[in-house]
Amino acid sequence: MSSAILVCPHCQALNRVPDARLGEHPNCGTCRRPLTTGAPIDANLALFDKIIGRSTGRVLVDFWASWCGPCRMMAPAFAAAAAELDPRVRLLKVDTEAEQVLAARYAIRSIPTLILFKSGAEIARQAGAMDKAGIMRWVASAGGA
Repeated sequence: MSSAILVCPHCQALNRVPDARLGEHPNCGTCRRPLTTGAPIDANLALFDKIIGRSTGRVLVDFWASWCGPCRMMAPAFAAAAAELDPRVRLLKVDTEAEQVLAARYAIRSIPTLILFKSGAEIARQAGAMDKAGIMRWVASAGGA
């Protein structure tokens, strides 16, 4: 039986979840809070590194800033995509103003920028705001769903 490793967004504990149970909204074995919520996870440097470095599945990251108009316009579409993609694809939001180390590490030159990771490796990148349908198409074409 195949399984996925999910990092708890609350306590950062690692959880092995059988693939067949991913859709059952599993709880963390340590803190008992939901591992998946169908909403993007606001990630700081430590949580980002843990989720990207230890998760076995796909992770879609929105690099954004609060002052960015297109970022704010895309936020509801990204949240709607999370409701549909999670837990098959985990969605993170990284505020490039608060997490400048991550913005520099991934050479973020324009925002919003979406990066799709698989088992810790970047597999696709897209700059510019998209609606929910565009996000879903892009993730599917990039091998994310």
